[in-house]
Amino acid sequence: MTTRIADTPRVVILGGGIGGLAAAAFLRREGLDATVYEQAHQIVEVGAGLVVAPNAARQLRRLGVLGDLTKRAVRLEIGWEFRRWQDGRVLSAENLVSSCEGLYGEHTYTAHRADLLAAIRAQVPAAAVVLGHKCVQLERTGDKLRLEFADRESVETDVLIGADGVHSIVRNTLFGVSPATYSGICAFRALVPADQAPAFARRPAQTLWLGPGHHLVHYPVSGGDYINLVAFAPAGDYTTESWTATATVEEFLQEFKGWDPRLTELIRSAGVPGRWALLDREPLTRWSDEGATLLGDAAHPMFPFFAQGAAQAIEDAAVLARCLADGLDDPAAALRRYEGIRIPRTTKLQRVSHGRAELNHLPDGPEQQMRDRAYADEDPLLANGWIYGYDPEAPLAATADLP
Repeated sequence: MTTRIADTPRVVILGGGIGGLAAAAFLRREGLDATVYEQAHQIVEVGAGLVVAPNAARQLRRLGVLGDLTKRAVRLEIGWEFRRWQDGRVLSAENLVSSCEGLYGEHTYTAHRADLLAAIRAQVPAAAVVLGHKCVQLERTGDKLRLEFADRESVETDVLIGADGVHSIVRNTLFGVSPATYSGICAFRALVPADQAPAFARRPAQTLWLGPGHHLVHYPVSGGDYINLVAFAPAGDYTTESWTATATVEEFLQEFKGWDPRLTELIRSAGVPGRWALLDREPLTRWSDEGATLLGDAAHPMFPFFAQGAAQAIEDAAVLARCLADGLDDPAAALRRYEGIRIPRTTKLQRVSHGRAELNHLPDGPEQQMRDRAYADEDPLLANGWIYGYDPEAPLAATADLP
């Protein structure tokens, strides 16, 4: 961590998830203080697993948290293993042991979201995280931004970072209310105890099963104690968008009726699965307005089909912290620099993640067979080098002298 810079602008971060806490941690690394306001009364990461790809691992190492995270994360040996829905036939797979670190300087891991959140939060002083504060109004007062909370408390700040998710009040205030649309896809999720899971699911592999209108992903987390299971299916009239909504195992099984019996065995071990509708938003062309900006899902919610949601929030945090540290005399210009670096990349990821839904869900037939041949011929690790090899140091250096 660098030495704190005197006379710095006050920074408030709205939202205490992975992106918000990463922003606070990276700002502290740059010598800048920030206060995080979170509406929940305790920070508990809802959800289950995520993939920590090399681009995310690179930033977590710089933050000093990768070592702690890997005590509970699982280092993958096989990644992007595509299987056919009926019989589990392997369409393609990549050997991460032999190539990932050599190509990108970092390994790929899978982790429980709570473990990642805890590792990042350890870098943020407890006094800098204020819980139980739901922002209900945001307004400008002169050159300050004023946040009003549900308990009628208020704070003023020079810089506001909206890390408050897909329903962001900061986004709505800056750019107008534009409700997200339903994608027509819903997701099921579950954590299966490893001792109740079939052997094939316990391997250190990220496996994707592809079928008509559906696909399913599983990989181990929590030091191998659990198998993270997430599946995507047509939503029908289901429109509940909540990490705490649930389904039944029977509903889950019905969506995957006729699939490989090993997979349905895994689903039967799922306990009470979660279920939520995926929301869709068009990419923004601007994130910032004077001293306020957006980060993570508030800025660029994306379908999870490239497993980059948390990684992009972490990248946002790293770039934003450096831009603010470099531009303390003009925070508004620093935020414009930040969005100029980040928007092209996150917009591209939003687009390709969106397109992957249609590709993964092709009905059996000529197009599906063409897709399967393409997957067999393609090395995802190389094909996605623009994702995994990204290092913000290059665009930061390229824009260092811009006004």
